[in-house]
Amino acid sequence: MLTSELDYRLPADLIAQRPAVPRDSSRLMVVDASKGTVEHHIFRDLPRFLGPGDAVVLNETKVLPARVSVRRPGGGETELLFLRRLNDRNGSWEVMARPSKRLRAGMTLAVGSEELRVVQPLEEGRWVVAGADVLEMLRRRGRMPLPPYIEATPEAEAAYQTVYAKNEGSAAAPTAGFHFTPRVLQRVARAGARLARVTLHVGIGTFSPVRAKRLADHRMHAERYSVPEDTAQIVGGAERVVAVGTTVARTLESWAATGEREGESDLFIRPGYRWRSVGALLTNFHLPRSTLLAMVMAFAGKEPVREAYEVAVKERYRFFSFGDAMLLLGNGRLR
Repeated sequence: MLTSELDYRLPADLIAQRPAVPRDSSRLMVVDASKGTVEHHIFRDLPRFLGPGDAVVLNETKVLPARVSVRRPGGGETELLFLRRLNDRNGSWEVMARPSKRLRAGMTLAVGSEELRVVQPLEEGRWVVAGADVLEMLRRRGRMPLPPYIEATPEAEAAYQTVYAKNEGSAAAPTAGFHFTPRVLQRVARAGARLARVTLHVGIGTFSPVRAKRLADHRMHAERYSVPEDTAQIVGGAERVVAVGTTVARTLESWAATGEREGESDLFIRPGYRWRSVGALLTNFHLPRSTLLAMVMAFAGKEPVREAYEVAVKERYRFFSFGDAMLLLGNGRLR
């Protein structure tokens, strides 16, 4: 598959700048690949499509205020996006720097009265840094890592978190979860579906664009995930597993493929993939040339997804992180 097959036309005014108010009033497109149907609903209608035997799996990751400005020796500024903590004794972190070319290994960066040391360069504008209590520094000085297509305002930053976020560590939000409210979660449970939770800390693996000409040549960056024991039992006993978002889908499929409930996943799900766990996928409308759109096509088929996206543009659905949702049925794994 060529990466160009992930392109589509999108008017700029369909890129959502704010979530729907209330969250569960966003629109929900329901695509049933087995029936060839597309239906239009409101997100709070989601429980109508769920019932006993379903496990609805959420990603409990919590977005860090991971964006911070640092001062280089000599006075220039660089913006760092903290992607993930590395498994070493030095408390090192992987960051993305902008501008990146001004950094050098051994350089000391100032964040107010605190300091970070640049350890070494990686690829694609990423570096390893160490030195400060990073989590505490980010809580005091960091800003929420809004995507570049969203205007950075206090209101947008405050909205960039799911209502069930719990485990701190993401550099981006699992945006399919934005539509849930406590009311919808209660109605999902009343419909007979069981709620389960995993954690995948979203990093560059999820939001890095595909630059390779051939999709198969794209290299996924690893992201840390975990599946609790109670979730393993719920998923194991379910007739259908409903993944809330691509991060949940990657987590469950990584566990199914490796047998490991904790680890780092670089699984790249693209057309031709054989699904092992996920039976239905709830997701947003994704950027062109993204691994997320490739995953959606792997689930529902390339042509059905292209057609659904054309309908979404025609019907003026809202796109990307704060946009509307789609529920994909009929092509996943049933037990």
